[in-house]
Amino acid sequence: MEKALLVTVDLGKREAWSAEERSQELKELARSVGAKVAKEMIVHRHELSAAQYIGIGKAEEIAKICADERIGLVIFNNDLSGSQQKNLEEVIKTKTIDRSQLILDIFARRAHTNEGKLQVELAQLTYLLPRLTGKGIQLSRQGGGIGTVGPGEQKLEVDRRRIKTRISKLKDELEDLSKRRAMMRKKRTRFSILTIAIVGYTNVGKSTLLNALTNSKVVTQDKLFATLDPTIRKFVLPNKQKLLFVDTVGFVTDLPHHLVEAFKATLEEVVESDILLHLVDISHPKAMEQSDAVYKVLEEIGAKDKTMITVLNKIDIVSDPIVIQRAKNAFNASVAVSALKKEGLEGLINSILPHIASLMATVKIEIPQSDAKTLNLIYENGRVISREYKGDSVLIEAEVPLRIKEILESK
Repeated sequence: MEKALLVTVDLGKREAWSAEERSQELKELARSVGAKVAKEMIVHRHELSAAQYIGIGKAEEIAKICADERIGLVIFNNDLSGSQQKNLEEVIKTKTIDRSQLILDIFARRAHTNEGKLQVELAQLTYLLPRLTGKGIQLSRQGGGIGTVGPGEQKLEVDRRRIKTRISKLKDELEDLSKRRAMMRKKRTRFSILTIAIVGYTNVGKSTLLNALTNSKVVTQDKLFATLDPTIRKFVLPNKQKLLFVDTVGFVTDLPHHLVEAFKATLEEVVESDILLHLVDISHPKAMEQSDAVYKVLEEIGAKDKTMITVLNKIDIVSDPIVIQRAKNAFNASVAVSALKKEGLEGLINSILPHIASLMATVKIEIPQSDAKTLNLIYENGRVISREYKGDSVLIEAEVPLRIKEILESK
């Protein structure tokens, strides 16, 4: 386990997250990749140093701590330029990474599918390209530690032109995968299964909620970014109508832009869904700020205006009913649940039903009994209200998704 020193710089600005709170989240990020946090520092500065970010004096102080306590990794809770990172490593004589690089490392460890791995590599190379400015510790690393998972030394040592070529190739491959995903979505649309995407800050319980709703066994972990690849599960409403729930990658404050860009193909599941369930961990002291971070990413990917239901999770941890009520007052159109204890799920389904109803329409249609395909389309995706047999045909009145109505009317 790699010993790490965490550094959070406080510029004295009034921000939603205090330096202490940002330091705590950095600790959780570091622990989620197996780092042993040996020491945390909050550095107060009025202005940043262009050369070493925190200034030469503070860098030398950190170098002494690392030498005395045999710390092999320094993680900054801020983004460093390539030259600042190189200069800091020359002074500290220890591997030094910033918050974006740490998050990229987490994503590299969590990516299991081919698409996820391609997305992470694209984000890593996009991050590293402007930092290939010298042969300091960063470029001579031999892989195997935090901040080194992914492209590795060989890819880092190649020239810019080859890295740009690799970036271009990755973008082409992801574009092909995106088209394939779009075709799968088109197939789902053709059969008109309504889709609900579960979104939220990382580690708020999205996979746990998916498991609770659909009785599935998606792996859940008390780690940041435990889910990277979207998971889709079928669900049947009390009225027998089918829909799909999609579990998505968690968001975080100041999610690196190139990471959002790389994962846009995956996040298309959010953009293309019919309804969003925004899961909020109300046991977290910064629940409102986490929620704001989610809204920011939704805006960035063009999904902030979608129909959204706010789900207040982890009521089993919050013992004070006043806290739950305050959360309900703060978030309009919200429903409180415990995904872990499966509490409040009936209320959640009841809150979904009116939104589903707005996406449905009633149709009356006469169909030949031999037309099994059309009959199956209605039964699979809608709710049959009545049916009456007339010779070789059947007169059906049914409630179906609007897209199915369009298909039936075109017949």
